[in-house]
Amino acid sequence: MITNEEGEFLVKLARSSIESYLKDKVILEVPENTPDTLKEEMGTFVTLNSKGQLRGCIGYPEPIKPLVNAVIEVAISAAIQDPRFPPVSPEELDDVSVEVSVLTKPELIEVDKPTEYPEKVSLGEDGLIVESCFGRGLLLPQVAVEWQWDEEEFLSNTCMKAGLNLDCWLEPDINIYKFQSQIFEE
Repeated sequence: MITNEEGEFLVKLARSSIESYLKDKVILEVPENTPDTLKEEMGTFVTLNSKGQLRGCIGYPEPIKPLVNAVIEVAISAAIQDPRFPPVSPEELDDVSVEVSVLTKPELIEVDKPTEYPEKVSLGEDGLIVESCFGRGLLLPQVAVEWQWDEEEFLSNTCMKAGLNLDCWLEPDINIYKFQSQIFEE
């Protein structure tokens, strides 16, 4: 994946993107000194925390654009467009910490029967995406650890995030994907 130095670059870029947008309504250009690795298409999420509480989290689970461009976009979105929270104000920025997660491409978890899903999930390593024709939900790998969930609770809470029944993961027409992420934070 990416190096610690590249991760630090992304975290600083995420913060600069948020500051630039909140203070001047300017979307940063991709810096000229961006390492080539960060120009590859990768999924990413930017998570904002304030005083130990979630303050915003938005991202692209799929590798649909260059990582550096995606980080600029989702950092701003996490600050102003997460529907769970009011937009971050410029005055709040000193209290907000920035975290960037760089994701591997999601892989469909193959099982013969849905009861096999828990044994295919590695807590703390895998993030999950639950998908049906009625909704799609994603939880990053660190969420299961933070909430001290077991594999079934992680699956159930990902279903809930998709707006589906808690036990939807046991239904045969549900697709469940897993991915890994590297996490970089201030």
